[in-house]
Amino acid sequence: MADADNRIVLLAGASGLTGQRALEALLAAPEIGRVIAVSRRPLGNEHSRLANRIVKFDALETQLKGLTCEAALCCIGSTRRAAGSAEAFRAADLGVVLDFARAARACGARRFVAISSVGADPKSRNLYLRTKGEMEQGLEALGFESLDILQPSLLLGWRREMRPLELAAMVVMPVISPLLPGRYQQYRAISARTVGQAMLGATRSGRRGVQRYTWAGIEQLARLPAPRGRGATPAKAPARPR
Repeated sequence: MADADNRIVLLAGASGLTGQRALEALLAAPEIGRVIAVSRRPLGNEHSRLANRIVKFDALETQLKGLTCEAALCCIGSTRRAAGSAEAFRAADLGVVLDFARAARACGARRFVAISSVGADPKSRNLYLRTKGEMEQGLEALGFESLDILQPSLLLGWRREMRPLELAAMVVMPVISPLLPGRYQQYRAISARTVGQAMLGATRSGRRGVQRYTWAGIEQLARLPAPRGRGATPAKAPARPR
């Protein structure tokens, strides 16, 4: 594949549900020459094209200084319950995400791909949706040549620790989701594997500017093939206007 040795992708959050799937997709992609995964602890993955950089997330820009990349993917995300408090949740889903984005920008990333949430709104009364909306605003302000924001609804996938409600959703949502038509389609549950593949797809889309993708767009991004050769025009995927 043309340019394989030069296409370096920076990835954060590779130990999480979606991050693991994004890492798998990147390592299987013929056009990706190297993946630099940043994490607090070793990932335990072995691959000839994977470099695992152990970092402290409160000093990302300093610790990643000297690296270069073409694109950066961010799978950092938590919940208030998992974080322990509203402040800790915002520190992770807003502060750390923006810190990583700034570090990626300093490394030369022209494209940034992030996971947000359907319904993200900086004016929302809901802490989760408001934080995601503020995160999106912060990413836009950084001025990436290409910014792809994936806005999934419920993510389906097996976690190490599944709560009863999550287990129930794994059973019920695949049945309910196809019944959500039209404008409600964006609330359909989607597998973490599909979202991870869609993050790779965003790097293949060729789109510039800010693009937001909900359920239908994420599904189509996940199916985008690798470019066929040097100078090939990337396939286009539908996006929701900002």
